[in-house]
Amino acid sequence: MRYNLGEFEEIVLLVVAAQHESAYGLSVTQAIEEELGRSVTMSSVHTALYRMEEKGLVKSKLGEVTKARGGRPKRIFVITAAGKKALIEAKDARTHLWSLIPNFVFDTKAYG
Repeated sequence: MRYNLGEFEEIVLLVVAAQHESAYGLSVTQAIEEELGRSVTMSSVHTALYRMEEKGLVKSKLGEVTKARGGRPKRIFVITAAGKKALIEAKDARTHLWSLIPNFVFDTKAYG
């Protein structure tokens, strides 16, 4: 089965993988903003996480209850085997496309 991740889904899934078993909506949102300098809303991150959970690319569980969250637990997301496969396919596709670009295209000496 092939997975076609959208750019935002790919970014969210990469962050979930990077935050291994500690990813939740706010942490993913903050990581995208800090690491990529990209402004995102938490609702867009949650939408992507729940959509990917439906597709089987991530799974979630409730974390510990904390006073800081008013007694509510965090929903923790982890990447699944299918999610890992989807990221590898996306990386391979991008690497292949990059390999098709002739070297002179990015040669700043020739084209300024």
